[in-house]
Amino acid sequence: MDRYSTDILGLSEVRWPKNGKITLQSGRAMLYSGREDGLHKEGVGIILSNKAKKSLMEWKPIDERLMYARFFTTSLKISIVVVYSPTNESAEEVKEAFLEQLQSVINNIPKHDVLLIIGDFNAKVGRNNEGHESAMGKHGIGERNDNGERLLDMFEISNLVITGTIFPHKQRHKISWISPDGKTENQVDHVIVSKQHRTLILDTRAMRGANASSDHELIRSKVRIKLKKHK
Repeated sequence: MDRYSTDILGLSEVRWPKNGKITLQSGRAMLYSGREDGLHKEGVGIILSNKAKKSLMEWKPIDERLMYARFFTTSLKISIVVVYSPTNESAEEVKEAFLEQLQSVINNIPKHDVLLIIGDFNAKVGRNNEGHESAMGKHGIGERNDNGERLLDMFEISNLVITGTIFPHKQRHKISWISPDGKTENQVDHVIVSKQHRTLILDTRAMRGANASSDHELIRSKVRIKLKKHK
C-alpha cells in the first residue's frame, strides 16, 4: 500500500473467521468478513489508509465471500463490494448461490453511487468480447471459463464493466495469477465498475512489483475521485 500509494485494498481468501474491525500497527484499519462456523477458510477483507478510514460511512460483513463498504468523497459516494468467488470447479449450486447473493447486494446499493466490485472472481473472461461488448473491452487474455460466462451474463443485466479488459496493457500487466510452477497464467482477479461511471476509472493493471506473499498479483485501479472526511 505504501509503494503504490493505495488508499483502499481489497483482500480475498483472508481465512479469518467471524467478522470485525481492527487497527493495524501502521494505523490503517482492516475490516473483515469470514465464516460464522469458525473455520479458517475463504474470507474477505479490506484495508483502509488513514484518509479512507476517515471517509468510511458504513460497512457490512455479509458472509465469507462478500462484504460491503461505502465511502464519502468530494462528489459522488463510492460503494465497494469485496468478493472471493467459488472456483470454476465448484458445484453448480455453490456458484449459483454466490451469484444470487452478489446480485442481491448489487440491487441494494444506492443507484447514484459509484459501484466498484473487487477481488478474486476465479473467472476467466477471455480476450473475445463478442456478444458482451457492453460488459468488457477487447483487452482480456486467454479463453473464457464457466465462471467468466456467468459473470458476463450478470454484468450485462446489471450494467457493469470489467475494467481490466478496457486498457491496452502488455500481457504481463493483465495477468493476475501465476501457478507455483510458473507455467500457467490467468486473469481471474478483477475490478468491476458501474457502466455510468466507467470514465472515472483512469487505469486498471497488475502491479508485479507488489511485496505480497501470494501467487496472485496486486490489481490496481486509479479512480478519478477524491476521498473526503465523513462527518
